[in-house]
Amino acid sequence: DSPEQHTGGTRGLIMGGGHPNVTSTVRFIEVDTTGNDQTFGDLTAGTGRLVNAGFGSRTRGFAAGGGAPSTNSPTNVIQQHEFASTGNFNDFGDLSSARNEMSNLSDATRGVMGMGYPATNNGIEYITMASEGDSVDFGDMGVATSGRGTMSSPTRGVMSSGETHGGSFVITNTMDYLTISTLGNMTDFGDCVRAVRYPAAIANAVRGVQAMGGSPNSFTNQIEFITMATLGDAQDFGDLVMSDNDYGGGCLGSPTRAVFCTGNYTHANYIQIMTTGNAADFGDIQDRQGGGAGGCSNGHGGLG
Repeated sequence: DSPEQHTGGTRGLIMGGGHPNVTSTVRFIEVDTTGNDQTFGDLTAGTGRLVNAGFGSRTRGFAAGGGAPSTNSPTNVIQQHEFASTGNFNDFGDLSSARNEMSNLSDATRGVMGMGYPATNNGIEYITMASEGDSVDFGDMGVATSGRGTMSSPTRGVMSSGETHGGSFVITNTMDYLTISTLGNMTDFGDCVRAVRYPAAIANAVRGVQAMGGSPNSFTNQIEFITMATLGDAQDFGDLVMSDNDYGGGCLGSPTRAVFCTGNYTHANYIQIMTTGNAADFGDIQDRQGGGAGGCSNGHGGLG
């Protein structure tokens, strides 16, 4: 049941993205190495503004929601593919409504999805990843929020930052958490160092890290971290290696490493999660101009 047995190490997928021109392409990297991404296959349709809509089990990678081609209008499709092979994604089931800018996370069994934009409600839904079918109700976020960072340990999921939709659009630094194996509403975790939307975030079983994101005209290259099993505010970790601030490029993780993929450029950076300090260059990824790619791996913190 380890990534080494399935794919020779942790494999990460970079799925869709782009705005206003969207792409259906899926690329992959080996998280614990360095180097450029490689061709994996295609999503069922071109999907922009996935943001953090990717999640995975030990064997399957998933993408949920996102913007449809040309119009970038939301879709309700949940799709999946096995990490160990390459090829095109397949239909898994449907969300209760069409959404983009979703905030999704998982443990080894269950995928949990914050319903994103258009945020007419603050709903959370879930699927059992080993089966196929439509998502069902999990609970609610405290405030309807889209474009959040997502981190998971084997027991707990954290959604961070984002843009609230309570009658006006407000970029927030709040973090909320839930227990993945139960049902219920999210509870306050603490605050991020910075209020941003469209950050890239990931966790191992102990620590969660978040980077990038920003306001509509100002983005950051700073990285911050939390301890998943506690409550409290995030702390500064370091900076991404590139000077260009960015947002929404997807994040891929192994038990030791986080890889941040930029949204507007072709850069990928990595850090060792249990240290602090500045990121190092990983390699290049296929350009997803406008951001919004979904990321997932078969070695993230929710898998233990």
